Amino acid sequence: MKSRQTKHLLLFALIAVLLGVTAQQGFGDAWVSQYTFASAPIAKPNTAVKPAPSQGTQEPDSVMQPKPIALSNRVAEYHIDVQLQEDAHILRGEQTVTWTNPGKQQVSELYFHLYPNAFQSMDTTFMRESGGQLRNDKATAASFGYMHILSLTTTEGESLLPRLHYVQPDDGNAKDQTLAKLRLPYSVAPGTSTTLKMKFEVKLPEVFARMGYSGNFVMAGQWFPKLCVYETAGTRGRTTEGWNVHQYHGNSEFYSDFGIYSVKINVPSTYKVAATGFQTKQTVIANGRKTYQFYADDVHDFGWSASPDFVYAEEPFSSEGVPGVRIKLYLDPLHAKFKDRYMHAAKSALAKYAQWYGAYPYSTLSVVVPPKGGNGAGGMEYPTLITAFAAENDNPGYDLERTVVHEIGHQYWYGMVASNEFEEAWLDEGFTSYAEDKVMESEYGVEPNLPVESSYMTDPSPLKQLSWSYHSHSNYAENVYMRAKLVLFGIEKQVGAPTMRKIMRTYFQKYKFKHPSTVDFQHVVEKVTKTKWNEYFSHFVYGKEMADYSVESIHLQPVKQNGTTQYESTVLIRKQGGSFGPVTILFQFADGTITPKVWDGQQAHIQYKLVHSSPLVYAVIDPKNDNVLDNKHINNFMKAELAEKTRTRWSLGVTKVIEAIFASLAW
Repeated sequence: MKSRQTKHLLLFALIAVLLGVTAQQGFGDAWVSQYTFASAPIAKPNTAVKPAPSQGTQEPDSVMQPKPIALSNRVAEYHIDVQLQEDAHILRGEQTVTWTNPGKQQVSELYFHLYPNAFQSMDTTFMRESGGQLRNDKATAASFGYMHILSLTTTEGESLLPRLHYVQPDDGNAKDQTLAKLRLPYSVAPGTSTTLKMKFEVKLPEVFARMGYSGNFVMAGQWFPKLCVYETAGTRGRTTEGWNVHQYHGNSEFYSDFGIYSVKINVPSTYKVAATGFQTKQTVIANGRKTYQFYADDVHDFGWSASPDFVYAEEPFSSEGVPGVRIKLYLDPLHAKFKDRYMHAAKSALAKYAQWYGAYPYSTLSVVVPPKGGNGAGGMEYPTLITAFAAENDNPGYDLERTVVHEIGHQYWYGMVASNEFEEAWLDEGFTSYAEDKVMESEYGVEPNLPVESSYMTDPSPLKQLSWSYHSHSNYAENVYMRAKLVLFGIEKQVGAPTMRKIMRTYFQKYKFKHPSTVDFQHVVEKVTKTKWNEYFSHFVYGKEMADYSVESIHLQPVKQNGTTQYESTVLIRKQGGSFGPVTILFQFADGTITPKVWDGQQAHIQYKLVHSSPLVYAVIDPKNDNVLDNKHINNFMKAELAEKTRTRWSLGVTKVIEAIFASLAW
């Protein structure tokens, strides 16, 4: 294996020399080739150099080299220099970005996401839709920011800035500048590349929505001009190739193409920096400032965080599917004493996801804990970097572990599978929530209370829809997180846990680095189970149904049979929503006899007539709560002796009370 790898490296190097690696020209020290020969040995594919454990305020100054094997199509390549002006909360950056046309047609325009412009005013689409609030965090008077493109040129120096125009394809809001279209003076042929140089300035808002600052803590997420995704024919069901372009919305997250990032980050010398990828050069300190250089490949985003207060800890970790990774903690001092808990949660999540779904191919994983007041930056995912919730108190419960486990789950469904979070958010959030529950149960014994969670569903909506089509953030969260998770558990209940594990693993293995769609997932379910799932997906994914079954009525009367008194019970069972599958119904009689029945649940209703020697006491649907999509459990049960009017009034009344309680808890 070693000799074959060496031959490949020599071949790549020879090709680079013969063809001339244009991306290398003009970058100087900021450029790092994935095929660079250096004095330090190049790590084998999927193998990390294991450092000695460290803890404290000092970071190790170890460096690594890029791996020579590409896992994705690497459509984009970014080389960025950025400087933090900490007093003004400003980022000043320069980037050289190369885009390779992955399609079969010539392309004469590029689209860029300029996400920081979401914070320009209360009139942007993001602020209008969110009302200046995300989750439980609200914008402050200082929560305004922007991104200014200062220059945009070709590699020859021709200015293209006059060709850059803001566009608003989703809502026509002229006050929104989060998406820009660049008409090129030339066309980019299939398989060829174009390179642009840009200078930009970002004013960071006081954080309430993923990016910004809190005191001297900085979270730089969505902080650079980022290319949109050019989808080829066949991607996510497209019949023709083209750009997938959307503005930044109150509910939406992000969607980008895979590529290479080489990023220099300049901060005050007292600051520590956590970032996507790994360091390729030793930190340089000069004139009271410090410069880090990071590299990442086969990722579709780059995030970083900085603070002078981080308490740093690092440990190597290996397991099945995790050949070697450095887990790096950047802790707020309030949570420094929980280092072992953070580390255990990170190791547990990595090990289980790798075992269940597939290998974690990166050499690092960084966990950032924001300070009190910085919760707007918490609970977020970036490639190889996650943020926990802020250190708001010194006695966290399992929320500490749960957040870490959830965000590391995103390394799979957001990071590697890379679904379109604008248009199919459930494929990321729902899958991650499902996987999170599995880890919490396996490693911490915390089982999800699915009947209660299904009762929480007071406003079900279709899962396959644009993120901003949900009428509120609570409606979005209720569906793409919780209802989506329940849909996956619903599949598991019908096929069994081992088959569900096979479905999830097959889906991940087939579509990692591919940008799949809902249709792609359904095809995997059908292939693994050898069964059609059109009705299930129609009701619960494309539709807004829940799977509610009710005991509608019970009529009890004595009858004479062979000279003895028997009791005839007529029980009407009704389907109130979508079809979940076979439904179990138990009938309990006064003499202790229990009679189970199984209904296929396909018709709108079914009526049972049972004759028994003693009266029926009650009927109950789904006594083991296998139907995880039943959000009205109160109508699953009915006692036989209640008068019909009393039964109806009691059932409806309690249902309304429970719905009101759960609605008041919505976030």
